[in-house]
Amino acid sequence: MGGSSLVKKASLVGAFFVSAFCLASAQAFCPEPGQLPSFGVQRIVDGDTLRLDDGRSVRLIGLNSPELGREGRSAEPFAEAARRRLSELVAANDGRVGLQLGGEAKDRYGRTLAHAYDGQGRNLEAQLLAEGLGYLVAIAPNVALVECQQAAERVARQSRLGLWRRSPVQTPRQLSRGGFALIEGRVARVERNRGGVWLELGDSLVLRVPPQALNGFDMRQLQGLAGRQVEARGWVIDRSRRAGVKPGQARWMLSVTHEAMLEVLP
Repeated sequence: MGGSSLVKKASLVGAFFVSAFCLASAQAFCPEPGQLPSFGVQRIVDGDTLRLDDGRSVRLIGLNSPELGREGRSAEPFAEAARRRLSELVAANDGRVGLQLGGEAKDRYGRTLAHAYDGQGRNLEAQLLAEGLGYLVAIAPNVALVECQQAAERVARQSRLGLWRRSPVQTPRQLSRGGFALIEGRVARVERNRGGVWLELGDSLVLRVPPQALNGFDMRQLQGLAGRQVEARGWVIDRSRRAGVKPGQARWMLSVTHEAMLEVLP
């Protein structure tokens, strides 16, 4: 991604990944761990969510696709393309997917959390990431495939495919609404308290590593980030809407849930 992530990354980069994409798409990434149970798919909800024939909703682990238009908001770029591509991948496998459940099997909405595979053992999240139709997200404990998913996303980013055709990375001052975002900025100050570790990016955005996520980080590296340029990804919250901003505090907050969501730049 152009810098050194706090999490260990796959050592092979550049031309190998581009050629792997050209020759075999995402087949090289996140291969199937073994024979998995297969399920029929009733419909594709969006680029990262399936509805199974048995009625379960499945949220694909490690992938965040653009949001479709809802409640008066227009669809984000490539949202329809992501849903269409996932539909094509499932249809090409006779409308079925193999599922590997995450260590945490359900999210707060009751959706099943799983990795999905086609009949040839290809991981569907990795395929969408490699085509630039979603962003890598890492939320413990469901991070078993984070490195190969990073590699898949890197293909799209280096080749400027899909979402990476124009850089989606914003500065803190460009933030205008909540939701998923990629932010680049310089860490002005690092503070640790009962609420976790806080990385201030200027006066408008603070990154928060919550206490329950700290075990997945190198604390010495976190505390040494003052003055460093970083790229963070996650869901931005407008704290002014929750009456949670005190004088001198940043309006925007982004919670960083795993080392893969925070990268140190040169």
